[in-house]
Amino acid sequence: MVSGYGGLPGGVAVSRLRVYDWPAADGLHGGTPHMHLTCSEGYVVTAGHGAVQTLTASGYEITPLAPGTVAWFTPGTIHRLVDEDALRITVLMQNGGLPEAGDAVLTLPPQYLTDPETYAAATVIPADAPRAEQARIARARRDLALEGYRALREAADGPAALAAFHRSAAALVEPRLAEWRERWLRGARAAARATGEQLDRLADGDVSYLAEAAVRAERPSSQGKFGMCGWLDVYPLP
Repeated sequence: MVSGYGGLPGGVAVSRLRVYDWPAADGLHGGTPHMHLTCSEGYVVTAGHGAVQTLTASGYEITPLAPGTVAWFTPGTIHRLVDEDALRITVLMQNGGLPEAGDAVLTLPPQYLTDPETYAAATVIPADAPRAEQARIARARRDLALEGYRALREAADGPAALAAFHRSAAALVEPRLAEWRERWLRGARAAARATGEQLDRLADGDVSYLAEAAVRAERPSSQGKFGMCGWLDVYPLP
């Protein structure tokens, strides 16, 4: 028998996001461009206005964001959130919040993507650092990622440059793939298997599992955390 699954529906996770209002070199305000390799991500806009810039093998796009908008994208989408007026978003993350647990590579210039140690030195925000220092690092890595992002957007050989970034990103995350697989097994896969078992039991006329119904609620485990796109209120991850 497959054990019941008690996480959020479908094995997703959520966070609340207040997009950075820091100005960038191009005059826009917002977050750090990056890409996920195995996770889709969705935005439910709850307040304010802005946009998400995206870059894929199909080209560059801008999707406006306003209250009521639900926007989402699949792995391989380089995305940059732009704040125009106090943009607030509830973020839906595939695979039990894996995007906030490692499945993200910032669009740093190529010399920072050569190995995990070099990449970490440019991106990691020490948890025990003073908040002002955390903000400085978060803003510096945002600006560095914007350099690489602009280069990818403006590359004469756009598809080749994007493919090179994909290869570098995959090499960076390779040491963590076993850990990611475990998260998927106990999250999204477990949720899907639980549904399959429930369908089988209903087909057999067995409704006993419905007596195991439960209700859960969580408050944020951390508030105002410096994320890639803005200040995060995060919830406990499975």
